[in-house]
Amino acid sequence: MRPFRLDVPEGDLVELRRRLAATRWPAEVPDVPWRRGVPQAYLRDLVDYWHSTYDWRRHEARLNGFPQFTATIDGADIHLLHVRSPEPDALPLVVTHGWPGSVVEFLDVIGPLSDPRRYDADPADAFHLVVPSLPGFGFSGPPVDTGWDVPRIARAWAALLHRLGYSRYGVQGGDWGHAVSRDLGLLAPEHVVGVHLNTLLTLPPDDSAEAAALTDADRARLARVAAALPEMAGYAALQSTRPQTLAYALTDSPVGQLAWIAEKFLEWTDAVDAPEQAVDRDLLLTNVMVYWLTGTAGTSANLYYEHAHPAGSPAPPRRSTVPTGVAVFGADLAAPVRRLAERDNHIVHWSEFDRGGHFAAMEEPDLFVADVRAFFRPLRTERGLVDR
Repeated sequence: MRPFRLDVPEGDLVELRRRLAATRWPAEVPDVPWRRGVPQAYLRDLVDYWHSTYDWRRHEARLNGFPQFTATIDGADIHLLHVRSPEPDALPLVVTHGWPGSVVEFLDVIGPLSDPRRYDADPADAFHLVVPSLPGFGFSGPPVDTGWDVPRIARAWAALLHRLGYSRYGVQGGDWGHAVSRDLGLLAPEHVVGVHLNTLLTLPPDDSAEAAALTDADRARLARVAAALPEMAGYAALQSTRPQTLAYALTDSPVGQLAWIAEKFLEWTDAVDAPEQAVDRDLLLTNVMVYWLTGTAGTSANLYYEHAHPAGSPAPPRRSTVPTGVAVFGADLAAPVRRLAERDNHIVHWSEFDRGGHFAAMEEPDLFVADVRAFFRPLRTERGLVDR
């Protein structure tokens, strides 16, 4: 484990501002805002704020307020925040982001989860937090080889937790982080106390009897996903097939990188007209900065490619025996159906919220923290799985 501290060269920030000022703006066809992509009026305003007002150093200092490390695992350098709770009986918890997220997603929940006493909550709900950057994302940097799919990342997380000295732990994730978390439960059920997910895609059943058992609400939820996919899945098709071609544009243009990410923070959150209705503008830009400063637009997209091009035959889905909790945030387009989720998961906790979306820890940190605490509370002492 090597200590890590952010210290972006000033020249990189000067170059960013130069590029922002020299943006070559495309023509725009008049239409309903956001229907053809990010509206230019919105993006110009956000770019002006990024150029003239946003202060990276303030957010860099906030990140540096948490202990950070890098570790080489299976040939890849993995960046992580490792925040030990002051409570001696805290439960280790690894929290995993997805795309287009980063460790920035969790800045507002690290304190309440690791030190609940300081936030006037029960100290018995404390966690030792491990918050890694996925391989190819942000400060983890590009992997040196191919094959970094979800199962391999889960194996790397198991090795990382072993290296940190944790033999019993919980896992939490959304987006790609949900897949990694679930796979970690399948890989090491003897080590995983429970799996908490704020993403869990459920597909319509092939079995006619199972389909007939769905409620009207279940069918409406599945229909919402089906209706959204044709319009919103273009990014995934490109990242699953030609991530390197995309990388040239996003690595060369900060405005291109911003637009590529900001679009998802509008479509996947509880926002209507602008992402800032759901997430703090500075947090959104800090998340984009993680991609821009590290030049990982292409290597992060490679996770989609690896998933779409598995080495060998894809493994058949397996049912997880690990206690699983699901938090469904109402604006998340990929909200799951419980009766379908129970086919492959041992669901013991299910929460439905009428607000919040795909980036739950950023959008609704209080709801996120409360649900994580509630799920793990009865699991801390069951089966003797609490680290001392």
